[in-house]
Amino acid sequence: MKNVLLFVSCFLAFSLSAQTGGEELPINDITERRLHQTERALPYPSVREADIMWETRVWRVIDTREKMNLPFRYPQKPFAILLIEGVESGELQAYSVADDDFNTPLSAQALNDMIYQVDTLPVYSFETGREEYQEIRNELNPEDIKRYRIKEHWWFDTRSSSLRVRILGIAPLIERYDEQGNFKYETPLFWIYYPHARPFLANCPAPRDSYHHNPMSWADLLDMRKFASHIIKASNVHDRRLEEVYSGVELLQRAEMLEQELFNREHDAWSY
Repeated sequence: MKNVLLFVSCFLAFSLSAQTGGEELPINDITERRLHQTERALPYPSVREADIMWETRVWRVIDTREKMNLPFRYPQKPFAILLIEGVESGELQAYSVADDDFNTPLSAQALNDMIYQVDTLPVYSFETGREEYQEIRNELNPEDIKRYRIKEHWWFDTRSSSLRVRILGIAPLIERYDEQGNFKYETPLFWIYYPHARPFLANCPAPRDSYHHNPMSWADLLDMRKFASHIIKASNVHDRRLEEVYSGVELLQRAEMLEQELFNREHDAWSY
């Protein structure tokens, strides 16, 4: 039995040596990095309805052009491409942007049709001497995604006597342009239900300015809220965004006021 194992080991070593020209392939590091391959997202602590004293929904926008949000624009793999690859591999489920309630799952084909648009262009054929129409597949340009929309749930938990928050969903916002290259509008591409995406994102390292022994995953970055954002909507009777009611400086002031009100909830609960 030992002789058989020795023969197999020698055969594998010989095969690898033959493929690499007798040398082992180098690694671009000082050691093999396997921590993210085995990392698991910590499960959320349970929440009892009876422990919720106050709650609200908040919608935010993450602008990747802000310095703190530059990891979302990492050239080697922007965050939007990471999400798309997760959907294409079946590890993530995309949802329609018809609403943000995660009621309508999108098939991989439906997402493909949105991301990879097909245009028909006239192409001159030297064989036939005339123009023929050819389909050109346009792939998504990550530069067209500069912002992300996130949906959150905030509540005051009487069991822990603390204000808590969870991200419910993430949607890349894509910019649309006309044929002359003029900006037309910005629209969500798809929604990802974040609680279900955490196991996938926990195995995806987030880019950082410097190397650390324990690199941060995308789930860590989002759970620890290491991003800059601003509020665009909070729960209200008319279901309106702030920009539908306010504009200019007043819009910014109202967004900051809502941010302050969130943190005042915890202070007020402790005061009284």
